[in-house]
Amino acid sequence: MSSQASQTRAPDLLNNDIGKTLYKMTMPMIVGMIMLMTFGLVDTFFIGMIGTQELAAISFTFPVTFTVISLNIGLGIGTSAVIGKFMGSGAHDKAKETATGALMLTFVLAISLAIVGVLSIESIFTLLGADQSLLPLIKDYMVVWYAAGLFLAMPMVGNSVLRASGDTKTPSYVMAVGGFVNVLLDPLLIFGWGPIPALGIQGAAIATLIAWAVGLFYILYLLAIKRKLIEPRLLNWQQLKRSTGGILRIGIPAAGANMLTPVATGVVTALVAGYGNTAVAAWGVGGRLESIALIVVLSLSMSLPPFISQNFGANNLERVNQAYSLCLKFILAWQLIIFAIIAFIAPFLADIFTDDPVVAETIVIFLSIVPLGYGLQGVIILTNSSFNAVHLPMSALGLSIMRLFIFVVPISYFGGLLFDLKGIFAAAVVANLSVALIAFLWFKHILKNKIKLTAKEA
Repeated sequence: MSSQASQTRAPDLLNNDIGKTLYKMTMPMIVGMIMLMTFGLVDTFFIGMIGTQELAAISFTFPVTFTVISLNIGLGIGTSAVIGKFMGSGAHDKAKETATGALMLTFVLAISLAIVGVLSIESIFTLLGADQSLLPLIKDYMVVWYAAGLFLAMPMVGNSVLRASGDTKTPSYVMAVGGFVNVLLDPLLIFGWGPIPALGIQGAAIATLIAWAVGLFYILYLLAIKRKLIEPRLLNWQQLKRSTGGILRIGIPAAGANMLTPVATGVVTALVAGYGNTAVAAWGVGGRLESIALIVVLSLSMSLPPFISQNFGANNLERVNQAYSLCLKFILAWQLIIFAIIAFIAPFLADIFTDDPVVAETIVIFLSIVPLGYGLQGVIILTNSSFNAVHLPMSALGLSIMRLFIFVVPISYFGGLLFDLKGIFAAAVVANLSVALIAFLWFKHILKNKIKLTAKEA
């Protein structure tokens, strides 16, 4: 199947009804994301059954693992934006070469990052506030997790190639299978069974590695053989340089923007650590549940950019404007409903993850405050995705810097001083409210200017 043929398999992003097209693209992503999110939740659930120390250890890993994932997300964003624009303008051969270069680049970066990560485990986690009793547990988990980095990075970028052509179903299947494999292996490797020894916290990391490896082999088969969306060879230096230039121009700022989130999370985690390991354990559980609560936002953040990129490439800016506005209206209403549900069932959720009454009480406080700002956080996430989709990665990076270091970190610090742990939780809502308004006005202003400029050129 040629790249042109594979394009016809996906929804028509340039002409079909905007709402229906985004719905068809987003629904498979929601299913896939639900399964993908089971990685974190299942790990947290089973590790929580071992003890509070292990739960605190896994909570300290979140900022670091998300930093690595953010680099891969950044490469995926750059890949999707460049290939999507090529698809919209009809340059399918350039899209194919770009996809090949993206995977080669990802391979080199993933190995390099794993080496650096393994060598810096103790220094990084000590800086984050982990005490000496937790470091052996953290090492057990992170050494394996870093080794799994290659199996994570390649499928993520490969999925971006598929989404750029409008195919969100296949990436969702890849994520779903990976999540299912992880669910099956987690209890087996963590607690042991028969001849398989109980590996504890390290068993969770091994289960994740195997699940990601399954996704890697399938996505490479799909791209190289079945869909023929990548070249069946390695690119030479000139081709690699040409194909990855556009990806890096968008991907590096996008990765930087995504990495700022776990960096700021690490700072806030250090603030929370001042209230003890029970507070960190509760903070970690809340963070895992946050990813589930934002699942529709995260799914839209992967389906909206290819829609915007293709229409941007075809100069259909009014469709870009309509799609952006429609998604924001929907997500604000949706997340308000999600907040009401979470606040109501917070005690039940806390009891699932821990038997420690102090940890449970803190989880309930978290879930009664922080989710109020999830809709506003959705506005920020979708605006960032939209900036990258129209090839304005520095605007996305600037928005992330503003959110995290002008709003989130300072407000969290002063919130903790004034109102203790509740103040840190409330700071997330206040920061998201402020930045969401700025993000909306900023993107609308830029898009309005681009529409005016296009009208004059016409």
